[in-house]
Amino acid sequence: MTKQLKEQITAFGHPNILATHPTTLMITKDKELTKKGDCIIAINANKTIPDLNPEFKQKLQNPNTKLTITIETDNLIEQITAYGATELELNNNNDMVIRKSNFTSNRTLAIKANKAAKDLPRELIKKLENPNQQIKITLTLT
Repeated sequence: MTKQLKEQITAFGHPNILATHPTTLMITKDKELTKKGDCIIAINANKTIPDLNPEFKQKLQNPNTKLTITIETDNLIEQITAYGATELELNNNNDMVIRKSNFTSNRTLAIKANKAAKDLPRELIKKLENPNQQIKITLTLT
């Protein structure tokens, strides 16, 4: 059986979270957000790519690695599935982007996702609009 690697991230909501982007979703360390950031689902994250375990990042650079992103707020849980890629640079200090496409940049955490920001349930987005809403994000590699 393959070893599961997990990372826990804590982030917060913001009144400008729109979550309407059709192909990406992003978690950022930024403490503020304008309405232009329509892919952002969480801000003020306590971790981003350089904070992840080196073994986790190494495994993510394998295209056969599956990443499950679990987003939890109070009683709502949403899961997104994406994949690793050899081309992942994994070195952006501020943002983690999950993409539906195969495009990679230094902000890309994973590609070929089954959901983007606009695909998340609006009930969840309503919670993410609250700046006091703590968001628990679990990244699980298999």
